[in-house]
Amino acid sequence: MRLSLLALLPALATSASAGITGDALGIVANVLGGNVQLPTDGPVYTFDSWRYVDCGLPTDPIQIESIELSPDPPKPGKELEVKVKASAAEVIEDGAYADVTVKLGLIKLLQKRYDLCEEARNANATIQCPVQEGDYTVVQKVDLPKEIPRAKFIVNVRAYTADDDDLACLDLIVDFMPPKD
Repeated sequence: MRLSLLALLPALATSASAGITGDALGIVANVLGGNVQLPTDGPVYTFDSWRYVDCGLPTDPIQIESIELSPDPPKPGKELEVKVKASAAEVIEDGAYADVTVKLGLIKLLQKRYDLCEEARNANATIQCPVQEGDYTVVQKVDLPKEIPRAKFIVNVRAYTADDDDLACLDLIVDFMPPKD
């Protein structure tokens, strides 16, 4: 059970999807309810049942161009394809990491630090550290568990270089609530 909604950049796109969201959904699948406030910092990219905020700075080494999901909106129990376009303005070395928080309303379901390069190695990802400067498109397919509760979730990802400098920032809001008639 791996959900690639955290696939936000070349280093994260493969590694985060492999470990981060698998842990998060394992917890989320057992929790019901919640109400999520949409962050207002930075540009907001809104779709039918999910949206993301690139909360990073223009000077961050990783710049997210786009995140696409298919099907859109994502459906519990179905295969999800995530396509992330991003660019790396500097080499991403071993030791880069991401602090991830998953919330259901005000309830914190998961707070964990992930070593991005180690996650990529463990997932046998096509992009490995050191990640060179350049433009990247990463596509990954995952099966969503059918047990995902009908609720809204927010995932905060704060990524840092091996030297603890900002690498990227992303907030994802995913709404699995049934549509209102």
